Amino acid sequence: MTEHLPVIGIDVGGTGTKAVLADASGAVLAQRHRPTPPRAERVLELACSLVAELSEDASPAAVGLVVPGVVDESRGIAVFSANLGWSDVPFRSLLAERLGLPVAFGHDVRAGALAEHRLGAARGAADAVFLPVGTGISAAHVQNGRVHAGGGYAGEIGQVPVARGRLEAVASAAAISGRYQERTGNPVAGAAEVAQRVAAGDAVATEVWDEAVDALGGALIWLTALLAPEVVVVGGGLSQAGPLLFDPLARRLESDWPLARAPRLAPAGLGDRAGSLGAALLAADLVATKINRTEMG
Repeated sequence: MTEHLPVIGIDVGGTGTKAVLADASGAVLAQRHRPTPPRAERVLELACSLVAELSEDASPAAVGLVVPGVVDESRGIAVFSANLGWSDVPFRSLLAERLGLPVAFGHDVRAGALAEHRLGAARGAADAVFLPVGTGISAAHVQNGRVHAGGGYAGEIGQVPVARGRLEAVASAAAISGRYQERTGNPVAGAAEVAQRVAAGDAVATEVWDEAVDALGGALIWLTALLAPEVVVVGGGLSQAGPLLFDPLARRLESDWPLARAPRLAPAGLGDRAGSLGAALLAADLVATKINRTEMG
């Protein structure tokens, strides 16, 4: 990040919004976490409130805001979010007008990929994929240090058909808990509890888990064939399962990928801060670009 210029990064999630004040090294100086409100106008109000709180510790040079769904970074517009119920919201210009500060705007998963590449588990790799598996499934590709956006549509692998439906409907954390409950009639407190039941020898839990891991393994084969990343960083809640997830994924790559080069699999290094730190990096890049243009002009 640009030396001596702190920035604020805000990551709007489906249920929670995280914000950080970060320094030049990417170290977090302060942070906040709030529930995500249901409408775009309320999200703007929340963002302004978070900036005001974090600015008490240091005056930011810029703010980065990242959101889920289809995002057009070039125009600063949130094109669509089914979960949060908005379409064509010009977040960048609206927030910049309210704050009187430069605002960088982007996609939450692509921002997470940027942070993991610069600061986290993909640091030092020229090419990497960030694959968060939580309530939904998405992916982002970093190539030579740049995150591919595809006009805002890149990385929506959760919508790809697999043997038992779409990937997100089989292998997301929400799908794992939902499918277990459907087959047994027993409520569980999320995919983590299903993983515990797998470890305890529950046959239905094992079946559901194996189906999810098999679908994810297939997705990794596609990503490897198309993108040839050096590392695939798996994040989101499912990555907390550790060897129960990573060991069978590695075996699937080893057995089904015929070429010598397979990506290294790694758990996310930044945890749930990846999106907010990525937003801060976008803000820092915006400041650096403005400074360079001023010096050159």
